[in-house]
Amino acid sequence: MAVSAPTDKRFRRAHVTPRARRRFGVSRPRFIIAVLVAAGALYGAYEGALFALTSDAVTVTRITVSGNSRLSRGEVLALLGGLPGRNMILLHLDEWRQQLLASPWVADAALRRVLPGTVDVVVSEREPLGIARFADRLYLIDRRGSPIDEFGPGHADLDLPLVDGLLSAGTAPDDRPVADGARAALAVRLLTSLEADPDLAGRVSQIDVSDPRDAVVALEGDTALVRVGDDRFVERLRSYLDLAPALRERVPAIDYVDVRFGERVYVRPQASGVGPQGGGKF
Repeated sequence: MAVSAPTDKRFRRAHVTPRARRRFGVSRPRFIIAVLVAAGALYGAYEGALFALTSDAVTVTRITVSGNSRLSRGEVLALLGGLPGRNMILLHLDEWRQQLLASPWVADAALRRVLPGTVDVVVSEREPLGIARFADRLYLIDRRGSPIDEFGPGHADLDLPLVDGLLSAGTAPDDRPVADGARAALAVRLLTSLEADPDLAGRVSQIDVSDPRDAVVALEGDTALVRVGDDRFVERLRSYLDLAPALRERVPAIDYVDVRFGERVYVRPQASGVGPQGGGKF
């Protein structure tokens, strides 16, 4: 049996009009504007890069040099030939630093860019410690005992001891002599130890390190050679100077004095000796 319910006019089906589907994305005018802005930014970057590569402000027009003493400013600039006119932004500063280090006088160097158009160069030079005799040639040597430069009139202001006995077999690629490592180490230890006693250092005129375990020293105004071994150099030289007047009274013409053995001092005369070995012990 069918049942029909009366229609209640208060309840009606809602009539809903579907809304248009939402569209995602950027409207055409906005897209065009964004493209134009991006293009403008790229063009500006291009123009900026072009300006940076061609502007006089970033072209090397000036080189400042400091820290040099033995090397003249002109010699430093000669080592950097070709640097003026280069673009500062494109410079590989380490390559130019290596050119400076090719000089035997340059221990280290630092370069930096300074706008506008300047490269600042700071040089650290190798310090001469002595004048080494290699066969018939004289070379300044540094604190490693390595040759720096041939000694000549341009270095006449240097008052440094003469060092013998350094020569090793062979030469460096640039035809400079090579110092024997053990002998060079002995010479450097002796010369640097004297820095603690400037008065004594001023009296040392020559050293010989032919024996890497026994340095021999000659003093200004003294014909005797002093054998000081391989350590306690200042102490032993001072000991000799204290004893020298008494030694001269007993042995007027001394060949050498050996002060390596503490309170025992051995003296060898130049001609006829004292004792069975031609020498004396004091």
